[in-house]
Amino acid sequence: MVAQSASLGAPRAACAGGFSATPTIAFRLPCVLMKTLLIVYHSMTGGTLQMAQAAARGARGEPSVRISLRNAGEAGAADLLEASGYIFASPENLAAMSGRMKDFFDRTYYAALDRLNGRPYATLICAGSDGHSAALQIERIATGWRLKAIAAPLIICMHAQTPEEILRSKQVPEPALRQCEELGATLAAGLELGVF
Repeated sequence: MVAQSASLGAPRAACAGGFSATPTIAFRLPCVLMKTLLIVYHSMTGGTLQMAQAAARGARGEPSVRISLRNAGEAGAADLLEASGYIFASPENLAAMSGRMKDFFDRTYYAALDRLNGRPYATLICAGSDGHSAALQIERIATGWRLKAIAAPLIICMHAQTPEEILRSKQVPEPALRQCEELGATLAAGLELGVF
């Protein structure tokens, strides 16, 4: 049973047991705090959303890890502070992370500074041609928060070069989505096992 909290930032607990059906024997099993994997994404043409959803699917293989998939415009500092690990997913826009992802980091950076030290993270980039500059921007912010990268950034290049290709809805290839699933599964498993 998972206890849902109405207030943001409150830890979630998975509790088993309670009182037994036999009136003469009462017992209570301990509550265990659930770990949370926060996946923050922004997507304009659907590619990054598909990647973030694939990572969430992979992470759901660990039933004791709660998955929170949040759009960058809606995620806040409370989400960061509540989470045990992170996946940041952004499109590459003009050789940079998207403005909405930048806004998320701007809004949350100082509220989370010195409060996330040592937590694990990974990066997903849906790129038109390169993606490394966007990944580097996220890495610099994560370094400031003293987060620990668990893998190199996963950059999926869609090879969109014309204005029409760039603005068109994206369909991320299945092999690339499997890589995103594997990354989500790895991060969730590491959280569950306490490796990260």
